Amino acid sequence: MSNLEILAVLVNVLGVWLTARRTPWCWPVSVVAVLLYVWIFYDVKLYSDMLLQVLFVFLQGYGWWRWRTGRMAQGKVRVEALPLNVAIISLLAGAVLSLLLGAAMAHFTDAAAPWLDATLTGYSLVASYWSARKFIANWWLWIVLDAVYTGLYYYKDLTLTAVLYAGFIVLAIYGLRAWQRDLAQQPAGGALEPAR
Repeated sequence: MSNLEILAVLVNVLGVWLTARRTPWCWPVSVVAVLLYVWIFYDVKLYSDMLLQVLFVFLQGYGWWRWRTGRMAQGKVRVEALPLNVAIISLLAGAVLSLLLGAAMAHFTDAAAPWLDATLTGYSLVASYWSARKFIANWWLWIVLDAVYTGLYYYKDLTLTAVLYAGFIVLAIYGLRAWQRDLAQQPAGGALEPAR
């Protein structure tokens, strides 16, 4: 366990907690967290995960922009149910990306777990997209992914990161329940602030 890993864990916890609270500041905080993990994952040869962290920087910007538009009057984002067509297309895109990335990592690198790492990366992008679009189902997908990530990081001797991802499962359950409760309480039409 390094000081870098300790710092990355602390910043990540803050970012996920802010996401569960539906506070737009979750996005810039998460940028710092993912940049810290670029180095950590490079060191343990989880290259797909390292690439995911780089992509997360751009997704954080997209998420922040999406969350800054269509906010509710109380300053929290308006959450939505995941449409079936978006779910199917997103999950298929995650599968294709996982296969392509896994094949590239297995063939061209010395990645430690090329197929598993690529699959987690592909579906993490799907979960991030769903989160940016404010779909409640993002939490269900994060629960599954975080459980598998916990095992992978423990296997790679990133014990503190494994504990972090186990904690992410708890935070994802909290986020899921909070967003479900908020969806039930949202006015049907809106009372939204104007886009900024």
